[in-house]
Amino acid sequence: ADNELRLGDVASNLDVTFGISGEGMVILLDGNYITGRLRSEQVSVMASKIAAFPVVRAALVERQRAFRKAPGLVADGRDMGTVIFPDAVLKIFLTASAEARAERRYKQLKEKGESVNLSRLFRDIKKRDERDSSRAVSPLKPAPDAHVIDSTELGIKEVLQVIDDLIEKLPISV
Repeated sequence: ADNELRLGDVASNLDVTFGISGEGMVILLDGNYITGRLRSEQVSVMASKIAAFPVVRAALVERQRAFRKAPGLVADGRDMGTVIFPDAVLKIFLTASAEARAERRYKQLKEKGESVNLSRLFRDIKKRDERDSSRAVSPLKPAPDAHVIDSTELGIKEVLQVIDDLIEKLPISV
C-alpha cells in the first residue's frame, strides 16, 4: 500500500465497469461484483491514504473523466468538482460535522453486521479529513462555484429536496 509506482500502474489498468441491477448501481472490478466492499471502512481509509500519491491521482483523473458520457452522470468524490469535472453544470459539496458523519457511518456499518467502534470512527474521519484537506495533490475543498450543503441537521429527504431545488434552477435541462 505504500509503493506509489506500483499503485499508479494498478490504477492505470483497472478494469472497472458500472451497471444497474434490481438493487441499483453495481460496480464490477475485473468482472467481479465489488459494490458493497467499496463502501467498507477499510477501503475508505486506504483510499484516502493512496489518493495522496501524485502518480495514483494522475492515473485516476483521466480514467474518471472517461466515465462522462451522455446523458451525463452523478459523480461522488472529494475532488469531483475541483479536479475531475471542473466544468460540471452543477457542483454540490456535501458536508456535515465529523460527529454526524461518524454516527451515520456507525449505523450504516452496524446494519451491514460489521463490528465498529463509534469513537474510532470519529477519530478516523477527523484524520481522513485532515489528510485529504492538506494533501498537495487534489486537496479536499469545495470548488469556487459549488453549492455547499451542510447536512449535519438534515435527513436524506431534506438533502435531496435541496438538490432538486438546485436542479430546477439550472438554465438547462438535465
